[in-house]
Amino acid sequence: MEPCRRVRVAKCQMLATSFFVLLLGSAMAATAALSYFGPHFAVIGNVSADRSTYEAMHHWAFFAGIVLAALLTLGAVLSAAATVRGAGGLMAAAFLSFALVFCALAQAAFWRLHKPTQVEDAVLDAYDRAYDQAVRSASGTGRQELVAIQDTFRCCGKSSPLGFLGGSEADLCQGEEATRQDCLRGIQSFLRVHGNIVSTLIGLGLAFTVYAMLLSSFIWFTIRSGRYSVSQRARSHLPQEPRVYRCIQEGSRSPHRPSKADAPKGRLSSSRCSGQLLLPRDTHPPAHRSGDATVCTRM
Repeated sequence: MEPCRRVRVAKCQMLATSFFVLLLGSAMAATAALSYFGPHFAVIGNVSADRSTYEAMHHWAFFAGIVLAALLTLGAVLSAAATVRGAGGLMAAAFLSFALVFCALAQAAFWRLHKPTQVEDAVLDAYDRAYDQAVRSASGTGRQELVAIQDTFRCCGKSSPLGFLGGSEADLCQGEEATRQDCLRGIQSFLRVHGNIVSTLIGLGLAFTVYAMLLSSFIWFTIRSGRYSVSQRARSHLPQEPRVYRCIQEGSRSPHRPSKADAPKGRLSSSRCSGQLLLPRDTHPPAHRSGDATVCTRM
């Protein structure tokens, strides 16, 4: 593949990658917002109102997701602008944004691999705390918080390891609520689905950021090297002026004035005009023609 063609292909791939990175940033921002303001996580947050493990993890996950989404969006916009304009500084800034996102996602992936059940354990601990408070007090805020959790997750109570429930525990699930699934299983299934979505976004983010860093570094090198200029071929392929207009223009700049013998009846001869047209405007060294294969045009 010719060098110029490789650069054009890299630019097209960079624009496509920037578009998908922008979509990935939007998906991360939406996931972070749903994790923080969604009803399932909000009702658990109301139970653990103190600075518990779940509360700290909840705030950390939200702010980390928003920052990653902002960095992805910034990198996508900068890389697209640098690709279109051929700006090396913007491409370097885009590479830095992608590098920061890659480091953060690599750390998040490491955390997901070594502590996959940390979020699940924190949420289940919060539910157990609300369940114990509701069992101890027949009425009050504890019972209301537990009912809110059970209505949100569409579950009721939790199964006893001995196979039977006490009177206060049996009162928590009556009527149609008794047919619902165990809340421990319901919460676990919901968190596993949410965790799979987060893991998918992390994997896609790692893949796109690595590919974007490779493309941005290659395009930055071509811009800085100056081998594939975006302006030389554009200047050499400017629309040429009409032949008669150029002939008149060259004639006006030439100190020689045609005499009556040279131009009978007030007209310029075709040989005189063609001689003026073969000045530097039409005669170019052969090296200019052969250099077109290594000079890239602006996309």
